[in-house]
Amino acid sequence: MILACADGLTNRAVAKRLRVSSNSVCKWRERFRRRRLEGLTDEPRPGTPRKVTDDHVMEIITRTLEAPPATATQWSTRTMADVVGLSKATISRIWRTFGLQSHRLDTFKLSADPQFIEKVRDIVGLYLNPPDHAIVICLDEKSQVQALDRTRPLLPMRPGIPARQSHDYIRHGTTSLFAALEVATGKVIGRCHRRHRHTELLKFLAHVDATLPANGEVHVIMDNSSTHKTPKVARWFVRHPRYHVHFTPTSASWLNQVERFFATITTQRIRRGTFDSVAALEAAIDAYLTNYNEQCQPFVWTASADTIIDKVKRFCVRTSETRH
Repeated sequence: MILACADGLTNRAVAKRLRVSSNSVCKWRERFRRRRLEGLTDEPRPGTPRKVTDDHVMEIITRTLEAPPATATQWSTRTMADVVGLSKATISRIWRTFGLQSHRLDTFKLSADPQFIEKVRDIVGLYLNPPDHAIVICLDEKSQVQALDRTRPLLPMRPGIPARQSHDYIRHGTTSLFAALEVATGKVIGRCHRRHRHTELLKFLAHVDATLPANGEVHVIMDNSSTHKTPKVARWFVRHPRYHVHFTPTSASWLNQVERFFATITTQRIRRGTFDSVAALEAAIDAYLTNYNEQCQPFVWTASADTIIDKVKRFCVRTSETRH
């Protein structure tokens, strides 16, 4: 307001530009005229003086980050409040302000593959800069998908109440979803098999080969499952020289984009589904695949190989420096 008025604009013009009232412009101009820059700072507000000091906040943050209590593995608002002498509501408010969640614990796993860097560069290169006139597919299996039937009907969602299903269930059997994701289009070639062996993998590879165009190179990204490395599977790729296999590093299946599709179908169709037989489960998966491919879009890979490697390197340094 002050700078706009200094440029010669009227109070009404400044108020219109900044979407405030003319009285607000007059008030701040007068405060600046009388006290200069000090007049633009907030004046003391009414109400009870602040009781929680910066030292209190610093103590709570330090205790939360540095070590758990002596008799537990994590802090709670009650245990922290007892130690620092404040209310649990105050502890909760400070934790929310600084994004601290003492009750949460995530897991991680670092790859010990000696060729980790080379494999990461190879696979990320296929995502970001695929070979010309070649098809890149991500292949894997979602094994042991259970056909679960609930013992009571689902209670639908109501305002303020989520949908509810019975905790107990009837297990009718399992199936395995073999899937190949085309990186360029997002289309998924999928087929269910009751067993998860190299025999079923060979049948699925034949299905993939019949579905893809007959000409052109095909680059297949797979993980290090024992099913993928049997002699018969290796011979299949030898007999089909247009296929080039790229294995992800050990313990790094997150590099395989088809895992993202598995998470999607699990969330949208399988986890909350009710199936009275394995055949019903497989029919639901086939219907989902058909609908998915009609409106599929490719997953956008944005992380470069250097970004991934640098992040893993920093994480390794942090874990090596941590003392128990």
